[in-house]
Order: sequence, then structure tokens, then C-alpha cells
Amino acid sequence: MDSVDLVVLKTLLEWQSEVQWLVTVVKTFGSSPRPEGAMLALRHDGLIQGSVSGGCIEDELVLRARQGQLQTERAELLTYGVTREEALRFGLPCGGAMQLVIEPIKDIAWVSELLQKIQSHQMVRRTLTLSSLQVVLNTAQQSDRIDFDGEILTTLYGPRWRLLIIGCGQTSVYLARMAQALDYQVYVCDPRSEMRQTWDVTDTVLLEVMPDDALVELQADECTAIIALTHDPKLDDMALLEALKTPAFYVGALGSRVNNNKRRERLKLFDLSAEQIARLHGPVGLSIGSRTPPEIAVAILAHLISVRNQTTLNKELNNQEICL
Repeated sequence: MDSVDLVVLKTLLEWQSEVQWLVTVVKTFGSSPRPEGAMLALRHDGLIQGSVSGGCIEDELVLRARQGQLQTERAELLTYGVTREEALRFGLPCGGAMQLVIEPIKDIAWVSELLQKIQSHQMVRRTLTLSSLQVVLNTAQQSDRIDFDGEILTTLYGPRWRLLIIGCGQTSVYLARMAQALDYQVYVCDPRSEMRQTWDVTDTVLLEVMPDDALVELQADECTAIIALTHDPKLDDMALLEALKTPAFYVGALGSRVNNNKRRERLKLFDLSAEQIARLHGPVGLSIGSRTPPEIAVAILAHLISVRNQTTLNKELNNQEICL
């Protein structure tokens, strides 16, 4: 299951013989239905893929494309939601506004190159000069952010987040596929050959080593989540012993509350502090009454979204305090 970015980029490649544009959200003010960096592929006949709003701005863009009102030789900047009337017209939340860069696709080569880099698990920084349509691709860093100064637009592509799943069971299959749609690079570790033989989720990295070795190899950082799903304490605990020492933003383990309490007692026997053990999310995921593998995967990813967004918000607030 592709992420939204991949779907949009692949669509540009499919439409390469047509007149088309890439629409990117570059600035948001107040409340906004889509974040900075959100993309939309737009064709001259009104076909679209992706989204930049709740729907009304898309309708406006389709109309402009069909009526030949969009630039074809240079990129242009459009702003929506400045006035109350315009915000109401385009369905933007109260006080919301956004700026869009409308970029005609003249040279499809950069799209092919970008897709190749993403498929090889690279994170890419793309720089666009609006007046000349020049595109430059470079390797991105985790600290890079989307940036726009009115003439130069810098955007990021590729998996900025990583998910390590311990175990190749059925729940892992659903979790991996859904996580890919959320822009995670998924790694799956299972030393049991009989479990690995049926793993069929494409674009994942399958690790055959023991879980503790996988953690050392992965070098988990603040953009990494680690989920233990084997139901085998020997494997899950082995992973958790290493995972809880890392700066990973989320460490979770499948199992009932009783079993996870027993797991915490076992972890106390090793070189983990009380603070490290307290980082364990067990039972893993949000409590939504999930029972089936797909429901469990949804619960886990919903919790990852919640924790990840809260962590990002806290960082932004801290940066603002530093700037002030």
C-alpha cells in the first residue's frame, strides 16, 4: 500500500504525455485541512490524484485547468482563505488560509529519479525554482523541513519514519501494509524460518537475525517505532531489552495487561531503569476493543499517530520558546 506521496508521484509518471501540474501546499495559516507538503496531481482535463483541502479548492483547481487558466511555462503561487468569504467558499476552517505552488511538469525525468530513490529507501530533498522550473534532488537529513521563500521551494520525500516489527505473523502483515500508507519504512525481524517463508508484504526489509541484533543493526532514533508481536517472550523480551534503551519514540508489545505486567517484572531483572521500563506501551495500541488482526493494527497505528503528532507539537513549541 503506497503512501499518498507515492501515489501522486506515480500518477505524474503515468500522465507524462499529458499537460499536467503538481500542486503543493507550501504555507498554512491558522486551521488548515491539509498540512504543508501535501500534494495533488492535476491534469488539463480535470483529472486529479491526491488532495490539498477538503474538496472545494480541488474543484476550483479543476475548473482553472479545464479553462486553461493555469500557467504552463512557470510555477505560480495561489492563496486561498484570506477573507472570511473566501474561507467559507472553499470550506476552510475558521481563520484558515493556505498557499499553493502550482507547478507545470515540463521534464518528467526528476519524477522517475525521485521514485527510484524513494524505492531504494532514501529520503530526498527536492528544490524547485519557481521562475525556471529547475529541480534539484539531494539526500535529505531527518532535521530538514519544508521551506518556501517565495521563489525557492524545498520539499521532502521518502520514508521519514521507520517501524521495526518483531514477528512475521498475521497482525504484522496488516500493520506493515497500513504503516506504509503512513510513510513508514517498515522492517520486519523474525529469526524463525517457517514464519518468514509466508511473508509477502512488498517494499519491506526482512531481517533474519535475532531481535537484539536487529536493534543494534537498525540504530533506532527518535523517528523509529518498535513493536513486538511474536507472542513468544523469548523473542519479544529480547527485542524490548534493547529497544527501551534507544531514543525510539514508541516501544510497544502485544499481549494482555496481565501478561505485560509479568513482562515488566521480567525486565526488572536486567539492566533497565524504572524510567526505561515505564516507556513500554503494553498492551500496545489504543484501547478500542480490537480483536482481529486488522483491528489490532488500526489500534497500534492510531496510537503511533497520536504519540508522533504530540511529540512533533512539543518540539515545535520548544523551538518557539527558544526563538522567543
